[in-house]
Amino acid sequence: MRRTSLFLAVVVLLCAGLSSCNSDNNYDGTPTPLSWVDLGLPSGLLWASQNLGALSPVDYGDYFAWGEKTPKEVYGWETYAYGYDWNMLTKYCGSYTHGWNGFTDTLTTLEASDDAAMINLGDGARTPSYNDWKELMDNTTGKWTTRNKVRGLLLTGPNGKTLFLPAAGGIGSTDLHYAGEIGRYWSDSLYTFYPASAMAFSFDAQGQRMYDFDRCIGFSVRAVRARQN
Repeated sequence: MRRTSLFLAVVVLLCAGLSSCNSDNNYDGTPTPLSWVDLGLPSGLLWASQNLGALSPVDYGDYFAWGEKTPKEVYGWETYAYGYDWNMLTKYCGSYTHGWNGFTDTLTTLEASDDAAMINLGDGARTPSYNDWKELMDNTTGKWTTRNKVRGLLLTGPNGKTLFLPAAGGIGSTDLHYAGEIGRYWSDSLYTFYPASAMAFSFDAQGQRMYDFDRCIGFSVRAVRARQN
């Protein structure tokens, strides 16, 4: 409730001039098979070339509430799988003040059965952790740009390879907010100080950051996996 209202209330006004003139207009609408990008990160982690549910690297793809495996029509506490409100959680809750009838557990990262990337992609795929996103931020150069008329963040790794994250916004209730202005990508990590929230990678034309958001909001998922020999 607190974080959802904050997300919906904060309006980010970005003028058209903030999008880069550097664009890639070669995509013709043909579905592109998902591939794995090696950016030369210290961990060797591979990142998916496109969002979960997307048809190409510039497609927004599907939106997921944190810990849910499928997209849906309405994103809010009333439809959330693991709670009825910010103080009525039924899983991933270390605080009795946030749990349903005082419920608590010790889970702070998504279990495999609740990981949308694992369930939908298999083959070693998973939702990135908080530390995975931090590694990506700390070891790549980010540029707000436009590809095929889609605004987003272009990340260039130490080896010169690139990864594009569309600014797909997010869904609160039934409405898509800030598409083309903001990107929000889930990690697998709970925000333990306020367990009604989870950590997400957030970016816009002004920069990148990790921030906590209500788990019931619909955000993008970008999968990772370990290098396979």
